[in-house]
Amino acid sequence: MFVSGGAPRGTCARRRLVCSTTQPGASARTKRSKPAWAGSDEWLSKLINLLIQTPWVYALLKRQAKAVIRRTAEARGIAWHGFAQALEQAGVASYFSPRVDLVYPSYYTKPFHAYDEGNLCWEAAYEVEPATYAMALRIWPQERELTWLDAQRRLRHLFLDQVARFMAEKDDTGIARVRVAIDVGCGAGVSTRFLADYLSQHVSADALLSVHGVDLSPYFLAVAKLRNEQSNAADLCNLAPNVRIEYHQALAESLPFDDDAADLITLQFVAHELPRDATKTIIRELVRVARCGGCIALVDNDPRSPVIQNLPPALFTLMKSTEPHSDDYYAFDLEECLRQTTGIASVDVVACDPRHRAILCQVRKER
Repeated sequence: MFVSGGAPRGTCARRRLVCSTTQPGASARTKRSKPAWAGSDEWLSKLINLLIQTPWVYALLKRQAKAVIRRTAEARGIAWHGFAQALEQAGVASYFSPRVDLVYPSYYTKPFHAYDEGNLCWEAAYEVEPATYAMALRIWPQERELTWLDAQRRLRHLFLDQVARFMAEKDDTGIARVRVAIDVGCGAGVSTRFLADYLSQHVSADALLSVHGVDLSPYFLAVAKLRNEQSNAADLCNLAPNVRIEYHQALAESLPFDDDAADLITLQFVAHELPRDATKTIIRELVRVARCGGCIALVDNDPRSPVIQNLPPALFTLMKSTEPHSDDYYAFDLEECLRQTTGIASVDVVACDPRHRAILCQVRKER
């Protein structure tokens, strides 16, 4: 049952609802809509941007930003350089198959994450996994006994538990009815593997489950495809025989799927790397691909998080220096954009951990 009272035959009834809740253990969301260090209208943000635009300062910030995350990784048992060596030895380059017809948007070719070539280089691909694992550890800095794998699992499951809860509220079968899931902006496939594993625990063993990862970077996808064939990857779950993962290089604005193709579409830690115009276009594309009654689920930095809003100056300066679209992301009312998007019937916003929010949407389309 999607909507109380049901919908006319041949249509999906439309309603708009938004509620905001907090996951146990997460910080309560603040009334302030964004951090003072983000946006074009804040003096602090303007000062930081001026520093970032100064070449010698930017060069220093870029080196320091990578050093901070690398130190976190190595201090907690993540072999930063070991990942690159292992990937090279495993022949990751043989999985590199870029589409020659693909034109990269200008917003994507900017320097990202302290890499001059952004996500379009081997260095970024070699380091994306250890960086991803280290970032999860930084969410719970006081838990010194927390392993990097447990931190990553907690991060993913706190989000996916909310997806399961939301889908169960909209339909008695809930997440168990998912047969096709798409992970947009999958990177090297860490999020895709956790998604596939989570779904496999809820879907009937005799049902075929197809999970698709989509990304623009052929370098990241080479890593993802290699991991897909490895049984000893650190976070690679032993997936059930009925689960299939496939990867695709494509624009999120133009997904390689038919209309109404997916029961669940996720956008995990992607929106903060997009300008708002691209985000709006991508949201419309997600609605096109999602089935009526399906779920679109986003997780990303929460502009209303007290932790995010109160980051020390050194940290938020480093963060902004590696994220060229930060100001636009934090100033953009993504939740309201989703509520106003044709085809989205309800929106639920949840603070799923101290830094991140899940935005969960049910799709309703007239047939």
